[in-house]
Amino acid sequence: MSDQTYRTTPSDSAGMPSGIPYIIGNEAAERFSYYGMKAILTVFMTKHLMENGELHVMSEDDAKAAVHFFNAFNYFTPILGAIAADWLLGKYKTILSLSIVYCLGHLALAIDDSRMGLTIGLTLIAIGAGGIKPCVSAHVGDQFGKNASHLFNKVFAWFYFSINVGAFISTIATPILLKEYGPSVAFGIPGLLMLLATIAFWMGRNEFIHIPPKGASLWTELKAPSTKQALLRLIPIYVVVSIFWSCFDQTASAWVIQADDMEHRVNELYIGNWRVADSFPSLTNWTILDSQMQAVNPILVLLFIPLFTRFLYPAINRFYTLTSMRRMCIGMFLCAVSFAITSLIQQEIDQHGPGHVHILAQVLPYIVLTMSEILVSITGLEFSYTQAPNSLKSFVMAFWFLSVSLGNLITASINFVIARSDSLQLEGAGYYWLFTGLTVIAAIVLTILSFFYQEVLHVQGSEEVAEGTAH
Repeated sequence: MSDQTYRTTPSDSAGMPSGIPYIIGNEAAERFSYYGMKAILTVFMTKHLMENGELHVMSEDDAKAAVHFFNAFNYFTPILGAIAADWLLGKYKTILSLSIVYCLGHLALAIDDSRMGLTIGLTLIAIGAGGIKPCVSAHVGDQFGKNASHLFNKVFAWFYFSINVGAFISTIATPILLKEYGPSVAFGIPGLLMLLATIAFWMGRNEFIHIPPKGASLWTELKAPSTKQALLRLIPIYVVVSIFWSCFDQTASAWVIQADDMEHRVNELYIGNWRVADSFPSLTNWTILDSQMQAVNPILVLLFIPLFTRFLYPAINRFYTLTSMRRMCIGMFLCAVSFAITSLIQQEIDQHGPGHVHILAQVLPYIVLTMSEILVSITGLEFSYTQAPNSLKSFVMAFWFLSVSLGNLITASINFVIARSDSLQLEGAGYYWLFTGLTVIAAIVLTILSFFYQEVLHVQGSEEVAEGTAH
């Protein structure tokens, strides 16, 4: 089928669009590749990095800074992908072409375990993975007409569900691959999954709604008062939400390093005076790797999505309307709680030494942080799509991802300074308490902003704007 015969108008059918399964399948495989790579990145840099055939690893502070600088770049490139999609190529062609760049990044990591290979690989992955982010999210919404807009919450929940299926499996598997077979296999398998993701997306090309690019008119629309007004209303919210991301993405850096100082053997797990292995002898030989604790997050997301969407939200909405802004405010406060728990755990490690606290103690802050993620991240995706003018969905979605970039830049900068400063020493629990305090402040500011923000609804297939209620 040629580009000229692609469907460009969303169906008014209230049913699920036929292209959605291809997008969901693509997202599951792509997220396997991304989170599999990310799960082992800190351990790779601190324990496996080579130079001229010899081990040449990074310090913990430098590794944390490197992870978050990568995340910052990874979430900056969405603005470039959005411009390519809305100006020149359209979302489909942008996603497909950048997916190939993405695959090449995985290949570089798999064949070169030096700092050069790391730099090339992460740069290509950041361009590919970051560039497709706003396009994929907006491409999901483009499949729906105005009569199917009530399915947004459901489809974005399933979209996030697919992300976490891929993330859970890869976060369990890739640390084992790294330990047993080394970096080449551990990075190579995620690369193969990214190739499968690209193929899955290509297979759905005839089922998708293809919203054509705007061409030169994009720049005219960017200067339009309505565009400026939308961005001016959203940017303050995104800046505040960036603090959530500065904390959340530390599950792949600081939390992994904390896990390295904890007891890993399941047979040493005690609940009070009860030794779990005495009642469950089959657990005796289990050892949990540092990176594998990250798998707690996606499995909890899989459990919490139906809990929140089917039960919790409807129950609360009976007596208190949970607007998008209200959800995000609650999520920010929960993020602060999760880091406060992590701070207390680190205090125990600091006081009693490595190995005193069991690694499964991290499950509690993961539970609270995942609840925060449901309220901030899923809501933020849906919120950003519906608040964006119809002609600039990818562009506005890119600004949502810029909040992730800013958050990671904050974390990277703090760690970069710590690694090179004699006067600023944030060791142990003090490091986590710093981010706890920042998140409390951000949550209070977001709550204040929510009282003044009027939510609207922009969907493809309709130029009508439905106003919501203020907080």
